Amino acid sequence: MLLLYVKADLAPNISEVEAETVGTGIMGRMGNKGGVAIRFKFHNTGVCMVNSHLAAHTEEYERRNQDFKDICSRMQFCQADPSLPPLTINKHDVILWLGDLNYRIEELDMEKVKKFVEEKAFLALYQHDQLKRQMDEKAVFEGFTEGEISFQPTYKYDTGCDDWDTSEKCRAPAWCDRILWKGKNITQLSYRSHMALKISDHKPVSSMFEIGVKIVNEELYRKAFEEIVRSLDKMENANIPSVTLSQREFFFKDVKYMQLQVEKLTIRNGQVPCQFEFISKPDEDTYCKEWLIANPCKGFLLPDSEITVELEMFVNKSTATNLNSGEDKLEDILVLHLDRGKDYFLSVTGNYLPSCFGSPIHTLCYMRDPIQDMSAESIRDLTLMPLHMSGEAFQSEKPLEIPKELWMMVDHLYRNASQQEDLFQQPGLRSEFEHIRDCLDKGTHDTLLGSNHSVAEALLLFLESLPEPVICYEFYTLCLESASNYVLGRQIVSKLPECHKNVFKYLMAFLRELLKNSGKNRLDANILASIFGGLLLHPPPSQPKPDITEKRRAQQFIHQFLLREDNSP
Repeated sequence: MLLLYVKADLAPNISEVEAETVGTGIMGRMGNKGGVAIRFKFHNTGVCMVNSHLAAHTEEYERRNQDFKDICSRMQFCQADPSLPPLTINKHDVILWLGDLNYRIEELDMEKVKKFVEEKAFLALYQHDQLKRQMDEKAVFEGFTEGEISFQPTYKYDTGCDDWDTSEKCRAPAWCDRILWKGKNITQLSYRSHMALKISDHKPVSSMFEIGVKIVNEELYRKAFEEIVRSLDKMENANIPSVTLSQREFFFKDVKYMQLQVEKLTIRNGQVPCQFEFISKPDEDTYCKEWLIANPCKGFLLPDSEITVELEMFVNKSTATNLNSGEDKLEDILVLHLDRGKDYFLSVTGNYLPSCFGSPIHTLCYMRDPIQDMSAESIRDLTLMPLHMSGEAFQSEKPLEIPKELWMMVDHLYRNASQQEDLFQQPGLRSEFEHIRDCLDKGTHDTLLGSNHSVAEALLLFLESLPEPVICYEFYTLCLESASNYVLGRQIVSKLPECHKNVFKYLMAFLRELLKNSGKNRLDANILASIFGGLLLHPPPSQPKPDITEKRRAQQFIHQFLLREDNSP
């Protein structure tokens, strides 16, 4: 939560107020981690305030770093002028960042930390602070400043008093709650904790800043504006804008599912100020294919200036299936248009490495070899095979009961993560997901390498990427109607295509096994139903997104299978 209060006499100078949120929990939305932000203009200074809650646990500092980067890259504020690209956090003059950042104190045991605190040796203790070390290594919060910490760690206390944590886990003290800033003309006047507040296991922190802001002299601004308009009029009559491009052909090699690739284009302007924009080709709604984006996609160049445009290639669940099948290829032409000038054409191509992510369940059941060991023609035939014809089309070869890739992930979690706390609720690491994806697509390892959280997230991403969910679209409405009728629900499941039915029963059996260890993993049927309900059961893309009532019914449908053993064949 982030509340912003403004004095009444300053309010008329506040404009362009926007608020946004970013979830960094698993799959970018589950769990309670993420950030909220408010941006505004005060006089002529852009200000952004961010409150974030980053990943927990002492050893997870890399995950916290990743959460920070995710918030920075995904937090985008719409501008008043819809033709202008969204603003990111870093596009502001002043940034104030606060919250439970969850960085801990490392390399010291509990008693040593408490001794430092008793002696008020905060500077010595601060040398072991993870956030300080990560900032020193420029791994996170680059360009930000934090004031001197002259108060004791704000975490973790017994609620209602000032005693350190006496619970079974006995968490070590740490400065989890922090306030940082970035920008010019900022002076921190105070930075303190509030020990008197005892309603939480954290102690709140506060800071006061004095910040200089830019104020426009309207008379000088008007004169300068008029002079520029007059000079532009003269130039417009005399010249046509033209630019030089660093290159016009771009090739993205070995593009993988959910792995960003970036190529850079430099646009160098001539002697005439110009407005550039990537424009749509005839009969197309957007300037590029769904797996491509140009950042920025429009802009203004002064004479003899240049700008670097990043072409970002990213394949996700909405584009992977057609790339796996070969129905779509990584080929596009971008049209760079200059206002009052000519158009430039850029060729963008690449090769996509097919993945089990985005492949249909029945397709994977017929793939006994890893998908990247198969010919493009075989992948195409299997991916385009209609679901209800699959049993007839390949009678000579009996399919696997469930996809081997799904089995590898579930089997890994069953053997290694049955007692794992926060399973399916804490994200893994991006690098580990990429390794798991490669293992599944290449079949290079018998066991998956990576943390339990990374394998769990990979499983959820696999289910989310299915072009036809585990419970097929045609049964969606029936399932919602039978959300509280287990007998009817079982009848519907029995009508699913064989491979989908097998996968559903296999997953339910696995989740019931996890519930047997709920004392250790802290999972319950409600949590699992809320996580898997929308993944296994959701409406087709042509229908509106489910409202809260539909989501609850989907969860209720899954919930009833988690509480009962299904021994039917």
